Amino acid sequence: MAVKTFTQAWYQITKGVEKTLSKISHRQVENMINMLLWAKYKHILIIGVGRSGLIGKAFAMRLMHLDFDVYVMGETITPAIGHGDLIIAISGSGTTKLAVTAAEIGKEVGARIIAVTSHPNSDLGKIADHVVQIRGRTKIAKEKDYFLRQLTGVHEPLAPLGTIFELSAMIFFDSLIAELIKRLGKSEGELRRKHATIE
Repeated sequence: MAVKTFTQAWYQITKGVEKTLSKISHRQVENMINMLLWAKYKHILIIGVGRSGLIGKAFAMRLMHLDFDVYVMGETITPAIGHGDLIIAISGSGTTKLAVTAAEIGKEVGARIIAVTSHPNSDLGKIADHVVQIRGRTKIAKEKDYFLRQLTGVHEPLAPLGTIFELSAMIFFDSLIAELIKRLGKSEGELRRKHATIE
């Protein structure tokens, strides 16, 4: 039995992710790295809902391996966030209510906000001190926006909902970790020693 759609999907998804990652601004990446390094001894809170939340957890785990004081929204051990702390909010649409509301609260108490989103002019993007734009078809894309998606490169019909954004974000965060490892002079062995021994 042929799996034609499967083959078309992985090809389209991988090409979409490659195209998306190639368009990320190096200046935006550099600014995010500087903000992370500045917050090395502050609290860092990762915010994300659904699949974006899972990607955020994976990123938080790697930051923990690098000795950052990092937490994920919703966990019972997450401390109060205050002035000078850093919030990284992940939302392809930039309109996810929980992420936007949490970022607003963080802003009110003096935390700095980084938004990772496809839409810099979204509610989340407008709140943020810094935005990293990761283009991708998010769940808010509608069929009536077909021509707009063609012009912007956001038109992967075999990648459901926010798949391109989410997979691109995962690779973006792992690549960011590689850069931080180099800048902090860490080794994979040091990260391994911080990895969970009970799981």
